[in-house]
Amino acid sequence: MSTDQIGADRRRLLSLVAVILVATAAAFAFWHWSDADNATRRAKGRWADARNRPVPVVAEAARTGKIHVYVTGLGTVTPRNTVTVRTQVNGQLTRVAFQEGQMVHAGDLLAEIDPRPYQVQLLQAEGALARDRALLENARVDLKRYKTLYHQDSGSQQQWDTQKALVEQYEGAVKTDQGQIESAKLQLTYCHITSPISGRVGLRQVDPGNYVQTSDTTGLVVITEVRPIYVVFTLPADDLPAVLKQMRAGEQLPVEAFGRYQKTLLATGSLLTLDNQIDPTTGTIRLKALFQNEDEGLFPNQFVNARLLVRTLEDATVIPTAAVQRGVPGTYVYVVGEDQKVSARPVKLGTTEGELAAVDSGVKPGELVVVDGADKLREGAKVKLRTRKRGVQGAQTTVAGEARGGPQGQGRHRSRAE
Repeated sequence: MSTDQIGADRRRLLSLVAVILVATAAAFAFWHWSDADNATRRAKGRWADARNRPVPVVAEAARTGKIHVYVTGLGTVTPRNTVTVRTQVNGQLTRVAFQEGQMVHAGDLLAEIDPRPYQVQLLQAEGALARDRALLENARVDLKRYKTLYHQDSGSQQQWDTQKALVEQYEGAVKTDQGQIESAKLQLTYCHITSPISGRVGLRQVDPGNYVQTSDTTGLVVITEVRPIYVVFTLPADDLPAVLKQMRAGEQLPVEAFGRYQKTLLATGSLLTLDNQIDPTTGTIRLKALFQNEDEGLFPNQFVNARLLVRTLEDATVIPTAAVQRGVPGTYVYVVGEDQKVSARPVKLGTTEGELAAVDSGVKPGELVVVDGADKLREGAKVKLRTRKRGVQGAQTTVAGEARGGPQGQGRHRSRAE
């Protein structure tokens, strides 16, 4: 075989191999393109199915109810009366008749001071009175005798006048002695120290056996009246017109005292009065509320959050705050239509916080608003209503609403819906 023939066979073999490789590559490309196209069509189909599938949500109907508008301020529990019991006589403290922290009533015995020195003073004053009374009686007898002698021209005018002055002198001495007796009796009364008010006694300041004096500044014990008790709190001056309007109308405004985190209700009372001027440095005014405090939920000098009811919004449209969404357009809610499709509707909120909110416009009573599952919704999406699990968010409860202060409920105004 010649060299030319061998070269021709080799070229034919290479051409055949090249054709086979090109056909294989073309077949692989066609298969890969077909598979990717099928995957895309399947993904689009699944996306379309998911898009058309109803979104499970929880919805509640807007309703008509009352919204109680509150203003809140930081306050301090203040006793009606606080008394530091001090001795009014000097002497040795012989007895303490109270237990630290106990409740006492006005007139209860608290302590006793050794009365013997004052008993001696009383005895001396009584003796002086008996002596001066005897002198007075004798002087009166002499005065009567001198008067008779004078009218019989047997005595002088001067002698009669001198005797009258002596009688008056003894009368003054008797009155002085009587005053000394009353003073000694009063000192004996002061030896028995009684409670001037009803309240709770504090820690004992002096132990029995000590010599106490009227100049002591610490006193024996401090008594604080805790039933009833006051709460003095401050409000911004901007809230004053609303409070004055209700007070001038003769309304008794309820006040609630809450703990530090405004979750625990400590006591309920009523507004008593307000201060006569606004503090120019803080722009606030002080108010005083009265609490009966029968269960002693309030303690003197305790810091509380006072919540004052200033007005009630009647027939307000109320929705759960969970239904309120916030975005670029502002506040809006998803309303479920009769075709089970949702529409985003802007709303204007009134007093709101907690689980309920008053809606001034945008939603009517009876319309369903989405309260759970709104994060998966879009305009016109089809929904499937499901029942809310009890205990997750619970039923309607007393809440606090904001009139201003931002969407996070940091305003001073609060509300409760019924």
